[in-house]
Amino acid sequence: MPYIGLGLHLLIAIFFAVHAVRTRQQIFWIFILLSFPLLGSVIYFLAIYLPESRLTHHAGKVAAVAVKTLDPGRELRAAQQAYDYTPTAQNQIRLAKALLEADQPQQALALFENCLSGVFSEDLEIRWLAAQAAFAAQNAQRCAQHLQAVRQANPQFRADAVSLLLARAYAEQGEIEQARAQFQEAVTRHGSFESRAEYAVWAAGQGDWATADALHAELKTVIARWSRAQRDMHKEPLRRLASAFAGRR
Repeated sequence: MPYIGLGLHLLIAIFFAVHAVRTRQQIFWIFILLSFPLLGSVIYFLAIYLPESRLTHHAGKVAAVAVKTLDPGRELRAAQQAYDYTPTAQNQIRLAKALLEADQPQQALALFENCLSGVFSEDLEIRWLAAQAAFAAQNAQRCAQHLQAVRQANPQFRADAVSLLLARAYAEQGEIEQARAQFQEAVTRHGSFESRAEYAVWAAGQGDWATADALHAELKTVIARWSRAQRDMHKEPLRRLASAFAGRR
């Protein structure tokens, strides 16, 4: 029996040693694991393996959601305090993100665009966030301008999301043909659930039921295979679909 226990401890130590090699940990971990199989494995598990595991990652996400639910204004207050204390570009970006998350897109847009006039003028991620803020602030024209600048600088940058948001921006401006072309591009080139869902919602709003029904039929086939977690992940586009096709047989 002692041999069985010793063998198990050694197998666990070898498992962690392989993990250490694959994740490029410092070499002394392998020495510790093989010299002290039981104690070394416990220390390695607590110090290295657990912090890097998906369990910890998911726990962190759950904790973040819980904090946001209990105190939704916490990040905005912290970002505002950080910016007031040290008004750097990085803190300005953090504040703009917090404002956008807090459903204050007009203020967020002003900060993002201020950042784009300085050292971050060519930062496509900030311009993408500015486009999102502009759309949320119901400034579709400004949104389209930012997206066109992103596409001109790098056509591959968030290509699916840029096409989709640009289509919605054109739709808000009543530019029907441009909107249809962008929706079709998003669906043809990328084919994501979001692009097909938004195209279906838009087509239904235009009374183009041939397009809308065809896309909806494809989407229902996909949705039927989804788990509950996948449905939760796509809650907003599912809500928009249900609203667009309410009463449609």
